[in-house]
Amino acid sequence: METQMRGRVDYLPTYAAMQAFTGSRTAETPDTLWVCEHPPVYTQGLAGQASHVLAPGDIPVVPTNRGGQVTYHGPGQVVAYPLVDLRRAGYFVKEYVYRIEEAVLRTLGHFGVTGHRVAGAPGIYVRLDDPFSHAALTGPAPAGNPFRGLGKIAALGIKVSRHCTYHGVALNVAMDLEPFSRINPCGYAGLQTVDLSTIGVQTTWDEAATVLGQKLGNRLAP
Repeated sequence: METQMRGRVDYLPTYAAMQAFTGSRTAETPDTLWVCEHPPVYTQGLAGQASHVLAPGDIPVVPTNRGGQVTYHGPGQVVAYPLVDLRRAGYFVKEYVYRIEEAVLRTLGHFGVTGHRVAGAPGIYVRLDDPFSHAALTGPAPAGNPFRGLGKIAALGIKVSRHCTYHGVALNVAMDLEPFSRINPCGYAGLQTVDLSTIGVQTTWDEAATVLGQKLGNRLAP
């Protein structure tokens, strides 16, 4: 899989380019991974409810055809778009999502952070009280709150068309997190969003992008 580091690019042209790439690809088109950063934008998934966009202010809200609810993209976040032919790769959508999450978990591990999955809530989370603890989450989540002291550090939203994927995953590195407070992130009211910086990891966008790109390339291989 070829990885393209695209730097800071506007969201809408990137979205259009993903659709065009996927619509025109053939059985021989190589898989590729686009790694980029977007200016401030809210993106709304197909299942998205307008009520989850609380106060967008001057940040545009863009409807998309990915799964999931509303999320925020902005400077200091690594956004990775794997463009993969799943039929050729030999695995299905559920496995694809698992592999993306595994790549994020391994990226966090590179920085000494333990990430966690939450059943029924795609994305990756960290313990707010001790993000470096290697202990597994134990016991049932409190009623009505599946996030039990967790903060979301990576959001996932995908689209599959003719067995081919686009959209992808966003990892928060060193952001202004305030815009997340103006939405219910991924449809969950009050869900706290964190980045590597706020949990004590000092790194650059370039380093985080390189590590995530490498981990995705490895995990998404056939």
